[in-house]
Amino acid sequence: MKILLFGKNGQLGWELQRCLQPLGEIVALDVPEIDLREPNSIRPLIREIKPNVLVNATAYTAVDRAESETELAMQINAEAPRVMAEECAAQKCVFIHYSTDYVFDGTKGSPYTEDDRPNPLNQYGRSKWLGEQAIQAVDGLYLIFRTAWVYSLRGESFVRKVLQWSRQQETLRVVDDQVSNPTWARMLAEVTALLLARQSLAGLAERKGLYHLAGDGCCSRYEWAKAILEFDPDPHHRLARQIQPAKSAEFPTPAQRPLFSALSCERFVATFDLRLPAWKEALKLALNTLSV
Repeated sequence: MKILLFGKNGQLGWELQRCLQPLGEIVALDVPEIDLREPNSIRPLIREIKPNVLVNATAYTAVDRAESETELAMQINAEAPRVMAEECAAQKCVFIHYSTDYVFDGTKGSPYTEDDRPNPLNQYGRSKWLGEQAIQAVDGLYLIFRTAWVYSLRGESFVRKVLQWSRQQETLRVVDDQVSNPTWARMLAEVTALLLARQSLAGLAERKGLYHLAGDGCCSRYEWAKAILEFDPDPHHRLARQIQPAKSAEFPTPAQRPLFSALSCERFVATFDLRLPAWKEALKLALNTLSV
């Protein structure tokens, strides 16, 4: 199997590059080899490499900046995936793409399924939804995985931010009215690799479509932050003595966030017999790696 991975330096892409290695030849690229500001520039690259599977871990994820950099967000999150989907369809190549819970407006009050209609509140969510629609319109051999609240222990993530804040402040205030599924990038990458290892290309073709794939269970950001401190591998260097709940309205941002965007992943479980672990157990495992 020959796998082309776009976005090798991101949170998810870094993990994917490692988890996909046992499956065959991996061609992993990122800036400057690819420039998604010019989506058509990747066409000759895909044609030259001729992968069996293209995994797209790239995304414009600056949620607030997307309100003012709308065109750039659309190029990376909507136009580039369309180009990838077209090239994959022409080569009969499997296309794996990741989307977001932010395609929903958060008003349902219970976990969203794949049958619920998106209604994004911000430009980031809109660009990701348009990317989903573009891939589906091409109708090649695609798998779109909507995920949520992805974190890793590299780069910028909510987990790293909470640990950093806890070493700088005695009291942390975290919103308790935003709820979704914390998802460890490593587990998301491992399940992607397991799926490719267990399914033939013909089997994937029979199961193509859009699926929700995120950490099992959901919580508020406040509950998530409390769990991060509970599993802090180095609590002796922590200044924070308490963590207090707050409301999103107390922290105004350019982009509005959905309040309840938790995802139901039962369709993925039923189809592939795979499941990401409970979000809290995955978080514990992730933070244990810092103490090794």
